[in-house]
Amino acid sequence: MEARHEVQRRQIRKPDHPTLPELAEPLHAEVPPLPAYLVDTYSWAYLRPRSLRLLDRHLVVNGILWGNYHALVRAACREFAKGDHVLQAASVYGNLSSRLATRIGADGFLDVIDVAPVQVAHCRRKLAGHDNVRVRVADAAIPGKFQYDAACCFFLLHEVPDAQKRQIVNALLAAVRPGGKVVFVDYHRPVRWHPLRPVMAAVFRWLEPYAAGLVSRSIMEFADRAQDFHWRKETRFGGLYQMVVAQARRCELAVGGGMAQSGIVRAT
Repeated sequence: MEARHEVQRRQIRKPDHPTLPELAEPLHAEVPPLPAYLVDTYSWAYLRPRSLRLLDRHLVVNGILWGNYHALVRAACREFAKGDHVLQAASVYGNLSSRLATRIGADGFLDVIDVAPVQVAHCRRKLAGHDNVRVRVADAAIPGKFQYDAACCFFLLHEVPDAQKRQIVNALLAAVRPGGKVVFVDYHRPVRWHPLRPVMAAVFRWLEPYAAGLVSRSIMEFADRAQDFHWRKETRFGGLYQMVVAQARRCELAVGGGMAQSGIVRAT
């Protein structure tokens, strides 16, 4: 049965990743407008070239995550395999993208999207040495028509309003093939005794106004069709961080080896 699933997976996957000229082209003919919440709340962090130079440093990124950045990146990368076609839902400070590109190898393909052109340009410069990567302008809530083996959402959900959280979660779940997975890494409500709990409460209140909607709910609650996926969750650093993996249930095989009309095996 597993061999049959693997044959089915190979038949429906895109045979080759885009050629190099295609890697520089955005999916949309017109660049989507910047979301109001991004402009109003995070211009200082993501839309100013000087901020990019100051914040996109390993010491800074690791410090912001209390020394946990590299461990979280390693945990996320372990979920992907050689040859995977992966969607990364937003440019990320640090070396996550390069680690993902290395993890999936030359036969894999990493598609990095971000709604901010300045972030796309910055990410393209960082990943210029990777031939298996495309970086393009797109909203994570509307990633495009492609289907992927997997998707990675690394510290994005806490930065968007709850309505956008739902849109992004649903869009990423819809972007993976049957049997594929979406890996979410983000903040989580720490345990009561955590010494950083009051500190992070102040950080969320003053700098991350949309984080409360994430740490007070499970990521699965934002999925409209959560029953179509197997969900796995682990927390780290006293519960301050979480990694949630949603794996799409495999398509039913119709009589004669074809795909069933339903497309997804639902939970019972």
